[in-house]
Amino acid sequence: MEIKKFKKMWTVLLILTITTFVWAGDEEATAAPDPVEVLQTNINIVWTCVAAFLVFFMQAGFAMVETGFTRAKNAVNILMKNLMDFSVGSLAFFLIGFGLMFGVAKGGIVGASMFGLAGTDPAGDSWNFTFLIFQTVFAATAATIVSGAMAERTRFKSYLVYSVFITMFIYPIFGKWAWGSLLLGEEGAGWLEARGFCDFAGSTVVHSIGGWLALAGAIVLGPRLGKYGPDKKPRAILGHNIPLAALGVFILWFGWFGFNPGSTTTGDGSIGRIAVTTNLSAAAGAIAAMFVSWIMFKKPDASMSLNGALAGLVGITAPCATVSPAAAIIIGLVSGILVVLAVVFIDRILKVDDPVGAVSVHGVCGAWGTLSCGLFNLEGGLFYGGGLAQLGVQLIGILTAFVWAFGLGMVLFLAIKAVCGLRTTAEEELKGLDIGEHGMEAYSGFQVFTTQ
Repeated sequence: MEIKKFKKMWTVLLILTITTFVWAGDEEATAAPDPVEVLQTNINIVWTCVAAFLVFFMQAGFAMVETGFTRAKNAVNILMKNLMDFSVGSLAFFLIGFGLMFGVAKGGIVGASMFGLAGTDPAGDSWNFTFLIFQTVFAATAATIVSGAMAERTRFKSYLVYSVFITMFIYPIFGKWAWGSLLLGEEGAGWLEARGFCDFAGSTVVHSIGGWLALAGAIVLGPRLGKYGPDKKPRAILGHNIPLAALGVFILWFGWFGFNPGSTTTGDGSIGRIAVTTNLSAAAGAIAAMFVSWIMFKKPDASMSLNGALAGLVGITAPCATVSPAAAIIIGLVSGILVVLAVVFIDRILKVDDPVGAVSVHGVCGAWGTLSCGLFNLEGGLFYGGGLAQLGVQLIGILTAFVWAFGLGMVLFLAIKAVCGLRTTAEEELKGLDIGEHGMEAYSGFQVFTTQ
């Protein structure tokens, strides 16, 4: 009996020993992740979220700029548009746009996954959620750019319709071509990025797409009542609150430190360098626009100077991570000059009424910023011994963006015009859209409209 008990005891000990070794092997196989890697991942998530929140705050900047540069009788309408394009855009981009932009169909138009974050573990895939909110605020920016060029005469319900289509389809498809690999790697790459197209933070993907859509909308709408006289010469329709517009520009400048440095989606030392190039270009753009307007109009025009800062920001958005600080200053200076000349050209020659200069700031300067990658990139730029290859790719991307956004924009706005109407009545326009569309006034107690 004692021998049997002894054998049983050793058998139990042997089993416990084997089990211990198996558990130890399992623990080694599923060893805890590198704490440095975990820390870096969390830093990336925090930085990308902070950047997304900064870009979201740019919605307030756009609202203030547009409100200040237009008349008091339309202030409520403009604020409602900026509120709603973000709201409906967030839902449209979440449900459809994000999947089209970052699905896995390589080089194709339509992604095969990620609609409504399909397949994402709500408890585990924290990066997918982080990336979604960052890309959502970019999509909303593209949509809200259109609002400025079509201000003071667009029906509110029509604005809601085209905001959905922009964030659900037009913006994401071009984004797929240029940025498709950002979430899932090479399997999601678009045809433009496969050819080396450079647009780090969206001079073309966001700003020119919005700008060319704005141009199409302004053309289909036609000018505001009284903008052009019987002699076809433009008449100035002054904004009612330049201090409000200035506040909006400073908010946008602040938000751009999320827009450009945030596009790293990585918390590392590149953030500071990109912030420097961004700031230098904005400052140079403001100064250049001030001097050009001073020469052309004999006074340093405040509205042109403010748009000059925005032009510099738009211009540096594509090359912010790939050029030197000195090149950033040059890019900003050219942007500031271009924006003044473009505003005058569009207003006087093309006879397109753009109340806030959205087409000039975002369309024209977005194209210039994208082109500047081919000139000033430290690797591959023409002025740095890279030849014409990068410049050629940039031109293809710029032209593709124009054809895509302007072409589909014309189709979209003409369709809305035919189906549900795009422009308000003359009576509503004269009294202001605040009363006609929303039944209220931004400045109660002050008569800010005319009836003839």
